Amino acid sequence: MHWFNHSKLFDLARQGQRLPHIAAVIPLSFIFAIVAQFGAIPLVVVLSLTYGFSETGISLEGIPSTLAGFWMSMQLITAFVLVYAILWAWLKWVEKRPFWTLGYEMKDALTQYSRGFLIGAGMFAGAVGILALFGSVSFEQGDPTRQGIAAIGGVILVLIGWVVQGGAEEVLIRGWTLPVIGARYKPWLGLLISSLIFALLHGLNPGLSAIALINLALFGVFAGLYAMREGSMWGISALHSVWNWVQGNFFGFQVSGTDASGGTLINLMETGADWLTGGKFGPEGGLAVTIVLVVGIVIVLFWKSDETVQEVPAQ
Repeated sequence: MHWFNHSKLFDLARQGQRLPHIAAVIPLSFIFAIVAQFGAIPLVVVLSLTYGFSETGISLEGIPSTLAGFWMSMQLITAFVLVYAILWAWLKWVEKRPFWTLGYEMKDALTQYSRGFLIGAGMFAGAVGILALFGSVSFEQGDPTRQGIAAIGGVILVLIGWVVQGGAEEVLIRGWTLPVIGARYKPWLGLLISSLIFALLHGLNPGLSAIALINLALFGVFAGLYAMREGSMWGISALHSVWNWVQGNFFGFQVSGTDASGGTLINLMETGADWLTGGKFGPEGGLAVTIVLVVGIVIVLFWKSDETVQEVPAQ
């Protein structure tokens, strides 16, 4: 597996004047993610003053689906967009390399993004198929203005927010943490550490279980391998974004323990045992998603292709 040890992501990381020590990369990964969340504070204040609070947080009940989708999208954008700005500043003044070296070369970008979008949708649909096979999912009757055709405006608007959110998590963990550690030390160490950091960043999410934590780490492994093999961040950024969108706003499940506002096209609910369905955490906390991720990892590792890894010459 030449692509594992010689991924283009590692060559891109070496474009800078320095590769940070692992003792700096690990805490900075958490700091960058946490600091970015403060960007949502002004919006949260406005929303809380306008709509008030409910038991689950800011209450957006009773407002049109399209408006709810807009506010959900804005919450995602403001909570994650600073990740891009923080990394840009870090790369410019510390590592001395351009932002695109995080894995965002323009060549084949549209193809990779489109492919990742389709794979992500297909993977989560596969998890729903497993739940259906075991009779562990059923249709749920909800607010008719928040599901089906009536919700399509809000569902589309939320996708914009998921694109920003999914891309932000990927650029931080798989675009920066993994390649910097992998390039300076060993690829397997970058993959392992980045996957554990990704899981721990979700450690305070509601409904977290042991299976959910394992699945988060498995997603980290799958996403890391996908990005390493493709040598780019476009595909995995799209995959992560559409995974969350399909989960929350297409099928109507919890997304890592949180509600997805803005409506849902197909409103489903888990009806089986929590170990399979994920319970309050959503499908990501159950074995149906575990199966999908393990199969995904195996395919990425052993799929035969004629692709070769092109190294980037040092500046």
